[in-house]
Amino acid sequence: SINTALTIVGSDFFSKAATMFIGERLMNKSQAGRKSGADDIGRSLAKALLWRLFAIANTLTMSYLIAKDLSMASKIAGSDAIFKTGLMFVYERVWAKIEWGKEYLIEFSI
Repeated sequence: SINTALTIVGSDFFSKAATMFIGERLMNKSQAGRKSGADDIGRSLAKALLWRLFAIANTLTMSYLIAKDLSMASKIAGSDAIFKTGLMFVYERVWAKIEWGKEYLIEFSI
């Protein structure tokens, strides 16, 4: 039903926003895959794939709790994963080009 779909989307949005914030804070602590302060393509791909693992588990859990149907929850989580993995990769590549909020470590020696 439309009500079930809207409930899944709403709960998915808020729970993923929180987990994505935490994931970004953790990834920002790592220098892996960074060249001159920016994320390289490998880092963006790794972040997108790791995020999708969390997101798939989140979507599957929320869909099952709301719909009470594992088959339906699996279809929702599967289609969500395929589409959003590509979308997240593009999103990360765009953000890699934006300077706002980046902190650079400047090494200085004489």
